[in-house]
Amino acid sequence: MGREGHIRPCSVCGTFYPADPVELRRVVESMLADADGPRNNAAHPVGVIVPHAGYAYSGPTAACAYAWLAGRNFETVVIVSPSHQEYFRGVSVFPGEAYETPLGKVPIHGSLRDALMEDGSLVQCSVAGHGKEHAIEVQLPFLQVVLGEFSMIPLVMGDQNRETCFSLGKLLASTIAGREVLLVASTDLSHYHEAEEAEVLDTRGRQRIEAMDAELLMQDLDAGRTEACGGGPTVAVMAALSSLGVPSMQIVHHCNSGDVTGERRVVVGYCSAVAWR
Repeated sequence: MGREGHIRPCSVCGTFYPADPVELRRVVESMLADADGPRNNAAHPVGVIVPHAGYAYSGPTAACAYAWLAGRNFETVVIVSPSHQEYFRGVSVFPGEAYETPLGKVPIHGSLRDALMEDGSLVQCSVAGHGKEHAIEVQLPFLQVVLGEFSMIPLVMGDQNRETCFSLGKLLASTIAGREVLLVASTDLSHYHEAEEAEVLDTRGRQRIEAMDAELLMQDLDAGRTEACGGGPTVAVMAALSSLGVPSMQIVHHCNSGDVTGERRVVVGYCSAVAWR
């Protein structure tokens, strides 16, 4: 499918988040109002890690990271997501003109997209992974509310092996160096464990995130010592930020689905984190 004129419509509006634009804005603004904002007003956010479940489950956690972005301006936002629906090699960037949510269209930053594809090997211009994928889409209403008008680069990782993760991190760092770009890693944590076991797994992952240790996080993911459906995007974003001289991240909220449902036997873990300079 060609680039020109192609808009990616919302896929999970009405299920993961409200389809009505007035209700959607109200819900997002309410979660942001309840979130803890930055304690250091001089902090300049450059990266966030945010969950991507339905807003009823992980929305308040995501809001705790997005609250840091209020009043900020970025040249563009790069969102890195896993592919839940299909497998493919490497990383795909959406070939069309924009993503659409009930709050409007978010245009693709064309020249940065071209720069990411310049070597022609890792990032491919393709609809693969973009059709029904929710992990990018659910981030957009938050960004639309806190940033207003902005452009984006939507990247979906078709595989999350070590080479792809660190190659993408290196490519992102070299491509955005010197630009005002926000990096977003879209991920949930452990899936379908009892709450106590989930907390052990998720604590280890959160420790690696706060230390900005992409290598140890990759090792733990590979060995099953922690879990994240977007572990690859998280490693790639952390590696990019480290290469750009960002020393650490701060976990700003974490919980699991049982905190919402009361079901503790089978939970999904969530966390949000912010990196700044």
